[in-house]
Amino acid sequence: MKRQLTCIICPIGCCLTAELDENGEVLNVTGNTCGRGKAYAESECTHPVRTLTTTMRVSGGTEPLVSIKSDMPLPKELLLPCMEKINRLQVAAPVQIGDILFRNIENTGIDLVATGNVKKDQTCG
Repeated sequence: MKRQLTCIICPIGCCLTAELDENGEVLNVTGNTCGRGKAYAESECTHPVRTLTTTMRVSGGTEPLVSIKSDMPLPKELLLPCMEKINRLQVAAPVQIGDILFRNIENTGIDLVATGNVKKDQTCG
């Protein structure tokens, strides 16, 4: 089986072809202009990961949401379970960029970090 990919590691955007065996293991990668493209194709075919970027609800803040991201890429198959958990979470204001808002999401050792600021609403009691 062959899988077509576009490398996202650098701006060149090489068109890669990964040849896979019946177990999904990478046998060969072509189309890459550097070793990073080969490593990307192998990783994307066998264990794809993504950085999760989204928002989390904020209580008592001047804004109802704060932007967040995972501090490391998560396995792609965990994105939906992580989002389900995040949708149930709420953090109290104030929130500063870099604050860790949730540790060890889905037992991955990966933390969710604020990428925006939300001040405490002074009109709240």
